[in-house]
Amino acid sequence: MHKVVISGQGLGKRYRRGLVSSNGLLRESLGRMLKSPLGSMRKQKLETFWALKDVSLEVREGEVLGLIGRNGAGKTTLLKILSRITQPTTGWAEIHGRVGSLLEVGTGFHPELTGRENTFLSGAILGMSKGEISRKFDEIVAFAELEQFIDTPVKHYSSGMYVRLAFAVAAHLEPEILLVDEVLAVGDIRFQKKCLGKMGDVARAGRTVVLVSHNMAAINALSTRVVLMKNGAVESEGSPSEITTRYYTESLDTASDSSDLSRLSREGNGKARFVSLSITPIGQGGANPKVAYPGCDISFEVLLSCQRDIEDANVALTINDSNGVRIIDANTGQKGQYLTARAGESVRSTFLLRDVLLKPGKYFLELWIGRHMIETMDHLENAGFLDVMESEESADSHITYPGTYLCRFENTTTSA
Repeated sequence: MHKVVISGQGLGKRYRRGLVSSNGLLRESLGRMLKSPLGSMRKQKLETFWALKDVSLEVREGEVLGLIGRNGAGKTTLLKILSRITQPTTGWAEIHGRVGSLLEVGTGFHPELTGRENTFLSGAILGMSKGEISRKFDEIVAFAELEQFIDTPVKHYSSGMYVRLAFAVAAHLEPEILLVDEVLAVGDIRFQKKCLGKMGDVARAGRTVVLVSHNMAAINALSTRVVLMKNGAVESEGSPSEITTRYYTESLDTASDSSDLSRLSREGNGKARFVSLSITPIGQGGANPKVAYPGCDISFEVLLSCQRDIEDANVALTINDSNGVRIIDANTGQKGQYLTARAGESVRSTFLLRDVLLKPGKYFLELWIGRHMIETMDHLENAGFLDVMESEESADSHITYPGTYLCRFENTTTSA
């Protein structure tokens, strides 16, 4: 049994809101205090929140622990406490071994200095000696693919060049314990794959890693155990496949909560209103995989409430990517089917999408009912979201798909 190298008991962190204005101007904060000093003090005293609540954990030597959860779940706060950047409000933590923290890519970079100078500066801030940086310098530059620009001030770098060098410096630390926060999201698709490979090398070398990421493929590939956090506390922990599946399932359940649609902002004349949206992934042979994956069928069932008589209405479901680009548009008019119903009736409309080859990631759902170019009865721009998880087929591939749609294809290569 490997020894415990990270131990935390009852860790909690409380923050106070309202110490400065939202735009950070001290004069405005002072102005408010001068106008109402007692009121400001009472407000500041009351406006506190717990970013972390009673978290206990143990991480053993050589283990790769993945931390997942929504934004605000407490993952980054926990890493900052373990890195000694932040003091806990309650509880304690012990760490045995040299710690390296990759919490903010680019720590210590100065825009006026060259890539070479910033490599030595950032490396020193991250805990590397000058001799250690010198020995690894060529390897760092080669990893970042910046040989031709290493003596150029980084203020002239593109954002991609900047993050490649920053990650390369941080990734070549050799601590016994590595704390990593979302650094696998840097750079372009190809470089992200390279970062993932580097983190894999670190894990295989037997070093202890605590990894925070929204990239479930990375979590599943690297972690030996995963902790799911929610509202500052540990909700569950277990094997990577078990916990990531639970995380995705809960996300889908939240997205399809029947109480959500009635409270969403909408446009339209109100003749009909969307009441609920349920999402059901369907695997091979009709199996229910609980989460969508590339190539599965997906059923979207929409419940509508008719407030007034409607005639020849078109119902549309749109799937958009994170940039708002329309990927899939399914509407009843494409099938020559239009909805006619009386006031007070409820109507269900089901869209069964076959062989949905979307790349793993998050997609946003849009609903519309009306008559084209005549009227909009109800329009929900953000009706929910669809998470697509890695399948065995896509997870085993060594090629990163840069596009959004993973079409199936055949290729024949012959000599000219």
